[in-house]
Amino acid sequence: MSTSSTTHPDALVTPAPVLSFSPVVLPVPGRPVGLQVRVSAPATGAGLPVILLSHGHGPSNNLSSLNGYAPLVNFWAAHGYAVVQPTHLTSRTLSHLVADAPGAPDFWRSRAEDMTHILDRLDIIERTVPRLAGRIDRTKVALVGHSLGGFTAALLLGAGINDPDTGNVVHLVEPRIKAGVLLAAPGRGGDALNGPMAEQWPIIGAVDFSTMTAPALVVAGDKDDPRHFTDMGPDWHADPYTLAPGPKTLFTMFDAEHGLGGIAGYDAAETTDENPERVAALARLTAAYLHAQLYPGAPTWQAECEALTTGPDPIGRVQSK
Repeated sequence: MSTSSTTHPDALVTPAPVLSFSPVVLPVPGRPVGLQVRVSAPATGAGLPVILLSHGHGPSNNLSSLNGYAPLVNFWAAHGYAVVQPTHLTSRTLSHLVADAPGAPDFWRSRAEDMTHILDRLDIIERTVPRLAGRIDRTKVALVGHSLGGFTAALLLGAGINDPDTGNVVHLVEPRIKAGVLLAAPGRGGDALNGPMAEQWPIIGAVDFSTMTAPALVVAGDKDDPRHFTDMGPDWHADPYTLAPGPKTLFTMFDAEHGLGGIAGYDAAETTDENPERVAALARLTAAYLHAQLYPGAPTWQAECEALTTGPDPIGRVQSK
């Protein structure tokens, strides 16, 4: 992806220096606190596609916020994307402010609405972030979510959800988002949601993937055992692929656990499977997938797929429908 013009070549090129600016505070009526976002982008170039990144709900105090996921964000921005990271109301950084707010503790609706608010206010973001004005291509928007962020991404890509307060099925699909990546996302509910945390997070099992029609890459670690939610084993994280209609791609990452090698932050102690090479490969793979979705016909994805999944030491396997 070029960082010097609006023409995007077919391969990941030499990385550009990255500018990162935070917080940009977007006023949202009715939200208990302003919507804080971090924006990272290459120092040069125009026509930048946008990645919205939805953080998870991990055990750390700060990584589940606009301050996390630097290993992915820096790579994407260095290769031509403008990355926007909100701090959702589920973040521990806000727990003392929003514990009693409507929607607590899961804030499932607010998390999805955060992304729509960002897209509605891209003009404010462009005016606020130095050297960004006029450089974003608003027709090319993608979404990435990790863990609970994958749950949020599923809703924005078309999955339905049974509102526990009303019993009605709600759809929060955001048509401006052209494609998505779900990283270690939750799977199905019903009888499968039988782990010790299921009662605390019943909303996890309320998602219907059958209407998630937008193109998406689902990434699941084959050692990511979600026993706190289900006894299905790592296959549970493949449900957003298995239960959704195409076009979908599943990337099963070998030996990866829930942190997928450490995507939440550099040298994060909470990462159970720290592997910088795995993180670097995932960054390349996700960038290539989104590039191919936003620029149809580009061979970027196929090239990266072959490089990372073939040979004597593949990092995973790919299947599509």
